[in-house]
Amino acid sequence: MTAKRLRHAAEAGAALLVWGLFRLLPLDAASAFGGWLGRAVGPRLGVSRIARRNLARTLPERDEAARERILIGMWDNLGRVAGEFPHLRQIAAERVELVGGEWIDLLRDDDRAGIFISGHLGNWELNGAVALHRGLPLHLIYRAANNPWIERLYRAGRQGASGAQIQKGPEGARAALKVLKSGGHLGLLVDQKMNDGVPVPFFGRDAMTAPAVAQFATRFGCPLVPARTERLGGAHFRVTVLPPLEMPPPGPDASHALLVRINTLLEDWIRAAPEQWLWLHRRWPD
Repeated sequence: MTAKRLRHAAEAGAALLVWGLFRLLPLDAASAFGGWLGRAVGPRLGVSRIARRNLARTLPERDEAARERILIGMWDNLGRVAGEFPHLRQIAAERVELVGGEWIDLLRDDDRAGIFISGHLGNWELNGAVALHRGLPLHLIYRAANNPWIERLYRAGRQGASGAQIQKGPEGARAALKVLKSGGHLGLLVDQKMNDGVPVPFFGRDAMTAPAVAQFATRFGCPLVPARTERLGGAHFRVTVLPPLEMPPPGPDASHALLVRINTLLEDWIRAAPEQWLWLHRRWPD
């Protein structure tokens, strides 16, 4: 067995043990234990250097102590997301204050294709579960894990809490087009860096942004519905579904104008609760 396979096997074994523990624990205990793990371990990991740099450049008006509190809050939220992963269906049914549910109903009942967008805020894994609980299965487009064994664990965890799952990539793009052509619905997290994306302002600096969601929406003329997930405390959430974004006038700049609107909306959400966003991405090219 190669060193890479050994590393993947060790990572998958540890993930499976932690997953099993979270699954056995009641929801509140799993969330709290995950948060504790995140706070205890996360700030000491090397990847936190990326988050600290992002925070310093993005929120320079906050002093270092305030930014460190945001970092610790981010790790608490991330740990809780992991702890809550086996309990998504229960959370969607029992722990979500849903605002704007009528917009989910509209897309469910209008016999048209549609796209839901969100970011890595609160427990972002809830978006598909909430839509499914409302009777609208989403085809979730996501980035596959580098470790194939952990990837299988992720896919298994999302089953029953979402519709179908589509991996990002050329095959995934073709599958997404097929979904829209058939009148289905996509769900995307649109706040990750894409190396071959397009530069769009985000917190005052250009960020490489995936253009596919804007291209899909303008090409098919389908509703593009933003959904924001907020952690209210512990394993309690508010999901706010907004009306479909107004489409820009047709033209060569329509897709870029729509991406600017999306990034502006995400920035507003993040500024309101920075400790609930995933600052670990290399979101900007510099």
